[in-house]
This record gives sequence, C-alpha cells and structure tokens, in this order.
Amino acid sequence: MTSFTRRTDALVPTEICIESGKKRVFASALAWPGWSRSATSEAAAIEALIAYGTRYAQVLRRRRLGFAAPKTVRDLKVVERLPGDATTDFGAPSVPARWDSDEIDGAELKRLLSILDACWGALDSALANAEGVQLRTGPRGGGRSAEKIAAHVADAEGAFLRRIGGKPPLSAGITEQHATLVGALKRSVKEGVPDTGPRGGRMWTPRYFVRRTSWHVLDHTWEVEDRTGS
Repeated sequence: MTSFTRRTDALVPTEICIESGKKRVFASALAWPGWSRSATSEAAAIEALIAYGTRYAQVLRRRRLGFAAPKTVRDLKVVERLPGDATTDFGAPSVPARWDSDEIDGAELKRLLSILDACWGALDSALANAEGVQLRTGPRGGGRSAEKIAAHVADAEGAFLRRIGGKPPLSAGITEQHATLVGALKRSVKEGVPDTGPRGGRMWTPRYFVRRTSWHVLDHTWEVEDRTGS
C-alpha cells in the first residue's frame, strides 16, 4: 500500500486517476477528495484540474493540510486509467480507483474529515453569498435556484450515506445529517462495508464515499460561485 505521505507531499507530483467515458473524461486527485474536473478529452480534463487547483487551495486554506496547487502538467502523475460508464458521460465521476480500497488509519480519517468539512463550509459560504441574488442562467446549472441546489446536495448526500450502510435522519436539518454522515463514515472505517446493500446495488468504500461526496459538494459550490460572479 502506497504511503499517504508520498501522495500528499508537495515536492512530488500529485497522483491522479483518469476516468474515461464515451463523451466525458474526469481527472481526479486521489489524495485530495473534491478536486476533480471533467472535459471531453483526457488532456482537457487535466488542464481543467490544474485550472481549478487555486480554487481548491482556497477551500482548504485554513486547514494546514499541505496542499499546493500545481502549476503545470508535470506537477501531476496519472497512476490509473479507468473505463467510465453512463454516469461518467452524464457528468459525475462513477468508477472507484484501486486507491479507494486502501485502508484508513486514524490520522488519515482525521485528514479526510477535515477536507470534507472544508467542502461543506465552502458550499455554506457560497450559498450565503447568493442570498438575495438571482443566479445567472446558462450551462452552469441552468435556471436552478440556490435553494434548489442546496436541497439537491442534501438529497444526494442522503443517498450517498446509504452506500456506506448509513441511514439519513428522518426529520432533521443539514447539520444533523452531516453529523449522521460523519458517524457512519467512522463506523464504516472501523467495521467495513459489505460489497452489496440489503436490496442489492454496489456499496462504496469509505475513501470513495469521501471522494464522491466532496466532489459533488464542490462542483455545486463552484456552480453557485460562477453563477453569482463571486
């Protein structure tokens, strides 16, 4: 198993995976959940990932996790290429990498939770800045309002939670749902996750859960920012 220190050391290339569908390609930083961008080709997806490096650094600016935004393609290293699926082409990363099955120790769990919390904080800030502002229409989300974006993210996280054996609270706000999510993630790290759910369907490893959840939160965070001009 590759060490986490090497993967997050700013002095060596950041390891990424490439997920290629028929129409869309994702470039995702394995050790930095949420930092994942897509385009119509591998080269364009990598360029998009680099372009968003400074925005990702802004998300983590108060976390002291050692993230350094890359400057060129040479600062990245493709370590795995994955065949995409219909979800990839729809516009969401969908295929776990080998790295997503690596074990998580206490220090790594703390780091991943810090990143996830930073992503939630970034969305909260973007939504707060969007209050009273009519979001621009266009390719970044069409005409969906900030309130509907927030509801969509919350609904998706409830579905994601079930992929690691958790259950969303029946009637609670987003704070309670996030607390439930963190508890389920900690439990999944400690006890593991079955390969399939009680009704069938693929379950997620804890690492992939954090990577997919963080991507979804940041993708909509940056959508809100782009559509408000903030």
